[in-house]
Amino acid sequence: MKLGIIADDFTGASDIALTLAEAGMRVTQFIGVPSAPAPATLEAGVVALKSRTAPVDTAIRDSLAACDWLIAQGAEQIVLKVCSTFDSTAEGNIGPVLEALAERLDARQILVCPAFPENGRSVYQGHLFVNDVLLNESGMQDHPLTPMRDADLRRVLGAQTSWPVAHVPAQIVSQGPDAISAALPKRPAMVIVDAIEDKDLKTIGAAAKGVKLLCGGSGIALGLPANFNASPAPPAWQATRGKGVIMSGSCSRATRAQVAAYRKENAALEIAAEDVMSGKVTAATVADWVNAQPGVPLVYSSADPDVVRAAQDRFGAGAAASAIEALFSELAHVLAEQGTARIVVAGGETSGAVVKGLNAKALHIGPRIAAGVPIVQLADRPIALALKSGNFGAEDFFETALTLMETAQ
Repeated sequence: MKLGIIADDFTGASDIALTLAEAGMRVTQFIGVPSAPAPATLEAGVVALKSRTAPVDTAIRDSLAACDWLIAQGAEQIVLKVCSTFDSTAEGNIGPVLEALAERLDARQILVCPAFPENGRSVYQGHLFVNDVLLNESGMQDHPLTPMRDADLRRVLGAQTSWPVAHVPAQIVSQGPDAISAALPKRPAMVIVDAIEDKDLKTIGAAAKGVKLLCGGSGIALGLPANFNASPAPPAWQATRGKGVIMSGSCSRATRAQVAAYRKENAALEIAAEDVMSGKVTAATVADWVNAQPGVPLVYSSADPDVVRAAQDRFGAGAAASAIEALFSELAHVLAEQGTARIVVAGGETSGAVVKGLNAKALHIGPRIAAGVPIVQLADRPIALALKSGNFGAEDFFETALTLMETAQ
């Protein structure tokens, strides 16, 4: 193994795995820290954790375990993959996890860049933009678990770490890899690096050759495969046909638009937090409903922010979210046992719940459905998945994913 990725959620793991696969690296996404060695032919390993909103101590423990396994497989460079919107409050764990990884790897400079221009995420003057607006004006300020109130990544990260947080501006990035390297502080620091276009990320990748630790969204990986002599090639895919279902737990604007578009022409069932908490709705009752529908039905809990806040106020934020995640996890297990072969999932937390319910250990990476989202297939069963971060994909994402799953490459 040449490159090791520690992803703080399951959709993000698939996202960066697609970037590496399209660049020609032989890559597998592992669910949690594996207990066995990786195949000798593997060039990049992506360990998917569920640590984005985990307590700091838990996130550090799991991330260090993933790092140790990746290094034992021969990884020469470690990337902490986080969301391209840097989902993390002042009490978040990105800074503490980076500190712990840096100590384990004896890393002095940590390059940090969550930019993903293809999906409208860019970093300029240390601030994170979503398309043409600052992050905190983009809708992310309403995220139910990680509301983003500040677009200045230096302040966001600085609130989480005792390390200095430095900045390499776009003007230096445009001068090339050597200019970036020269601009890095001599003392230990986490360094926010601007990136507006894909070419900037490739420049950052070239500057990162030999750097022990990086942090960013999937875009951070655009320039890394070339350092390991990889040649671009499309991922292979074996057609997967059969019964399908869509599960959506994301409350992002993009996902709510996708849900609204899909339910106009297809069967859809909304899951309310109070019905799950009361036991009125269970995985068994929902599975019965799914199996009785024609076509591919949609099960969703993607409510407007006001509805989500009301449920959080009534039941507690953690309790409501955990109950719905547990429902989706059990639903995935039940439907797979009953023969469902295609599952489209919207939302990072929901994706983690579904993967857990399927008891998946590793995923093969297929072609892209949309920027940042590949089709994946369980390594041990012919079940195809699409694990979508909330804000990704066009309005017809669900239909596109289901169709592509059935198409051999």
